[in-house]
Amino acid sequence: MRKEQHHKGWNAIKTNDSWAIFKIMGEFVNGFEKMSKIGPCVSIFGSARTKPDNEYYQLAVKIAKRIVESGYGVITGGGPGIMEAGNKGAHLGGGTSVGLNIELPFEQHDNPYIDSDKSLDFDYFFVRKVMFVKYSQGFVVMPGGFGTLDELFEAITLIQTHKIEKFPIILVGTDFWESLLDWVKTTLLGKFENISEKDLDLIHLVDNEEEVITILDTFYKESGLSPNF
Repeated sequence: MRKEQHHKGWNAIKTNDSWAIFKIMGEFVNGFEKMSKIGPCVSIFGSARTKPDNEYYQLAVKIAKRIVESGYGVITGGGPGIMEAGNKGAHLGGGTSVGLNIELPFEQHDNPYIDSDKSLDFDYFFVRKVMFVKYSQGFVVMPGGFGTLDELFEAITLIQTHKIEKFPIILVGTDFWESLLDWVKTTLLGKFENISEKDLDLIHLVDNEEEVITILDTFYKESGLSPNF
């Protein structure tokens, strides 16, 4: 009897998995339709726990404002902390402010600085991550936690393996990122040779908004593109 109940339960799980495909497809279709209309944007990542009085929150506002003043839009994860700072800076600069929100049991809630027609909600992290990568002309990565690191290393991996076109990946905050980059250089590259030296060319380390804009503008001028391509 127990074996039969277990078998029925497993069949129900498989059926639910099959129906989930349609929900996943719906998220992709809705995301592609909305994101394809927004124009060139730069994604800003960082901790949802960063408070408005934190230096990196304030720096993220400045960076986002300069990004939109330079002709790009800004995409964030739509929540509080650094995400809010990114959308706030874009809003203050009068530019495109996009929020890719994710349903979570804690931390996540929409911030008030997202353009009303550019707020998208996702149940699936992997669908949301596709939107970040597909519609971004650059990643600006502020101090954050596991989610921030996940986005960072996925982007590096996709570029390294030529699954997506190269775009600037800019780490902001020497005091936060320097020890991680040292580990990448001395351990991943030096001791174990698990990456090649040219992979490090994908990453830039900066400390202010002007350096961010210089890297973005230089990259796209060398590509023969302008921010409004």
